[in-house]
Amino acid sequence: MAFGARNEQEVREIVKPRTDKRDYRRIVLHNALEVLLISDPETDKCAASMNVGVGSFSDPEGLEGLAHFLEHMLFYASEKYHLEDSYSKYITEHGGSTNAFTSSEQTNYHFEVNADSFEEALDRFAQFFIKPLMSADATMREIKAVDSEHQKNLLSDVWRMNQLQKHLSSKDHPYNKFSTGSWETLEVRPKTRGVDTRQELLKFYKENYSANLMHLVVYAKDGLDKAQSMVENKFQEIRNINRSSPCFAGQPCTSEHLQILVKAVPIKQGHKLRIIWPITPGIRHYKDGPSRYLGHLIGHEGEGSLFYILKKLGWATSLSAGEPDWTYEFSFFKVVIDLTDAGHEHSEDIVALLFRYIQLLQISGACKWIFDEISAISETAFHYKDKIRPVDYVVHVAMNMQLYPPEDWLVGSSLPSNFSQGIIQSMLDELTPCNVRVFWESTNFEGHTDMIEPWYGTAFSVEKLTSSMIQQWMEKAPNEHLRLPSPNLFIPTDLSLKEVSDKAEFPVLLRKSPYSRLWYKHDTVFLTPKAYVKIDFSCPCSGNSPESIVLADIFTRLLMDYLNEYAYDAQVAGLYYAVSNTDNGFQVTVVGYNHKLRVLLETVVGKIANFEVKPDRFSVIKEMVTKDYQNFKFQQPYQQAMYYCSLILHDQALPWTEQLEVLPHLQVDNLLKFYPQMLSRTFLECYIAGNIEPKEAESIIQHIENVFYKGPQPLSLALFASQHLSTRVVKLERGVNYSYNAEGLNPSDENSALLHYIQVHQDDFKLNVKLQLFCLIAKQPAFHQLRSVEQLGYITVLMQRDDFGVRGVQFIIQSTVKGPKHINSRVEAFLKIFESKLYEITPEEFKSNVNALIDLKLEKYKNLREESRFYWREISDGTLKFDRREREVAILKHLTKNDLIDFFNEHIRVGAPQKKSLSVQIYGSSYSSEYKVESVEPGIHQIEDVFSFKRSHPLFGSFKGGIGLVKL
Repeated sequence: MAFGARNEQEVREIVKPRTDKRDYRRIVLHNALEVLLISDPETDKCAASMNVGVGSFSDPEGLEGLAHFLEHMLFYASEKYHLEDSYSKYITEHGGSTNAFTSSEQTNYHFEVNADSFEEALDRFAQFFIKPLMSADATMREIKAVDSEHQKNLLSDVWRMNQLQKHLSSKDHPYNKFSTGSWETLEVRPKTRGVDTRQELLKFYKENYSANLMHLVVYAKDGLDKAQSMVENKFQEIRNINRSSPCFAGQPCTSEHLQILVKAVPIKQGHKLRIIWPITPGIRHYKDGPSRYLGHLIGHEGEGSLFYILKKLGWATSLSAGEPDWTYEFSFFKVVIDLTDAGHEHSEDIVALLFRYIQLLQISGACKWIFDEISAISETAFHYKDKIRPVDYVVHVAMNMQLYPPEDWLVGSSLPSNFSQGIIQSMLDELTPCNVRVFWESTNFEGHTDMIEPWYGTAFSVEKLTSSMIQQWMEKAPNEHLRLPSPNLFIPTDLSLKEVSDKAEFPVLLRKSPYSRLWYKHDTVFLTPKAYVKIDFSCPCSGNSPESIVLADIFTRLLMDYLNEYAYDAQVAGLYYAVSNTDNGFQVTVVGYNHKLRVLLETVVGKIANFEVKPDRFSVIKEMVTKDYQNFKFQQPYQQAMYYCSLILHDQALPWTEQLEVLPHLQVDNLLKFYPQMLSRTFLECYIAGNIEPKEAESIIQHIENVFYKGPQPLSLALFASQHLSTRVVKLERGVNYSYNAEGLNPSDENSALLHYIQVHQDDFKLNVKLQLFCLIAKQPAFHQLRSVEQLGYITVLMQRDDFGVRGVQFIIQSTVKGPKHINSRVEAFLKIFESKLYEITPEEFKSNVNALIDLKLEKYKNLREESRFYWREISDGTLKFDRREREVAILKHLTKNDLIDFFNEHIRVGAPQKKSLSVQIYGSSYSSEYKVESVEPGIHQIEDVFSFKRSHPLFGSFKGGIGLVKL
């Protein structure tokens, strides 16, 4: 046996999916670090995740956010690798990604990287937990990054309402704490008390980061023996101080925090009810799955369910139920209901109907057939689980290691197998009026509250809610027929794989007619009983005015609304569907087990063909759409910048303000006239992939053609040649720097944002790889300089941009500390710094970067969805370069450093005569005075009117120009 670890054979065998060919081994190092090794010879990426059993609950008093701050600090440097940010740089330059997060009782660090760079990456990663460097300078800078992260969340309802729930709990329990941290908690307040935050940080690390509290998952391409030797070698130096596992006994909610009705004012328009009960944590009975059983029934959306009734009454637009927040010591069961305006007026009735449904469950008792159905669905899902990115897999498993015995590390709570009436009943007994907390959010409460939550400034008030009050509500609530669901007819029973003689590597054009094209690819890689179907309806009449855009949106949402009670069972059984509007029509997507896929698809198609407008549902959907448009102004400033960039570049894009303006005037009659007009002429672009035979694929499309184009009075006719539409992109002028400035849409938001876009070319293999290589090399230096060193803002990214085949690069930065104009100047300063670095790259570094990009391109698809999304993008953009990756790799192999320098000098360099750039600047409230100052900058072309600008500029040609010309 290898020195440094012991193999733990005495534990039961780790349960893994039947289709999983990977090998697993559990070892424990001499320092008590528990490790799971995973060997996957087929992988292109390797990954690791270290889960430390300490989180924000362990923050010292008066240093809120210290655990989260430490998570940030470990990325900087170590004694062995002392160059700041060299870990992240190494990972990025070798085709990988890295991140971390802090929860209440865990902190998780993880990365993935190209397989040939894994050993060094793992060594760098291990040093986080052996000898990290936390310099005084980096400490001060990173407090600003933590504060910027908090500033980003200040106006987010998710963060605000989560903290409000914590605020209304016992001050003696760590659940009550603020956990993100800020400049105030990590710098200002400690300083006034004479506390040195850096010393506290070092102390926290020393006292808590002990090997016996850590769980490591390593996902390697090599065999288990080699992986074991590598782990022993790199991780045995982690200190073990035999720190006892932090335990936070007791309940966060005492009697004063129960039986309360909390009215809170959110940022966004809308109304929401959160009904919450403290419960015995389901993790203690994870094989019995009590919360899974109750969540399935209370959250059901089929006929007779609570949601079905609330929807029929026009009171709710969504409902979810389950146990999202839990530890081993305490937990909450939550029911979250999005309300309509009418539902807001009937909130008492809604709470009453929920308790009536719980009463129904009490009377019915736990039903074995329902449990068996959940168990069967879970078992199929586990055994036919799609492969996911190695980094996501290791994070999931590492977190499970802290909670479950080794045999269940892969399974977790996902396979309820023991039907225990008593355990389900005891959890159900906890969902009572005596134990409830009701959080009711609405902008209507503005001005009617009397308290403020201290960390996020949420306005709220609290009222007592007695059992007798709820009893009265139940007595006067409408008498609706609530019932348990019927058996699920969508559970697949035929999981056999279809044999196909022609195993094409890429999609083939299987069928073509005046009405449609069918691209087809049989699954020869993943070998799962699943399929992917995409039908794109190109409708020239659907997007040519604000009215038609909104009506197309309402149309697709109504379809989803009508399908819900029938097709909800399909989703539960692992068959997913969506109808969504596009720039030029709408799309139907169905993906999942192929056995009953056709039944679902033909139902969806039938609903489209026999579409009716139900006035009651029309008004509910119109209200939802209106709120969505009204809430646009509460998007993060960087999202607003991305929206303006698309508005400027996309030829047919219309502003959301016009759609909001026409919305109030649209009625049922408008949709009744629009629907037949939209479908009057249409073309179907189709893609079918997976476990489906070619004949069946053809017959599916023939059926859809028959529904729309055949019969005495067809719904649709073929498109005229002139009607094939595509989105085209504005061609920016060479040598011109464009700028578009706008005030942030939310006057309460202090964050400003910059999107600095450089347009390069239209899809071309040679230019694509040069652009991609530039982004790969520049990404981490940009992050290090603009975020880590200059601390401009938590959101700082450099990424490629692809608008329908028109490629470029964009810097996106959001900040409270600097205005957009200053940030733009810093982006240009970075490009000047990078220019000299580019010349200094050694031949070895250049080759290493090229090889990393080649590895990235040759990375195998993990599952059918991922593969299908790639091929569908080629089809929808009209590029049809299904062998794109192989052809780009061939070019990369001959690329030189001079090629990259020439590319940079022509397209990216500051002041390059051929450069085309657009700077979108969003001014937050703290920089609004800067926005109002009229200043003409030399060499900048200011865009005042987006639409005049678009009309006066040429467009790139569309790849979809030859839509009818592709030969079979």
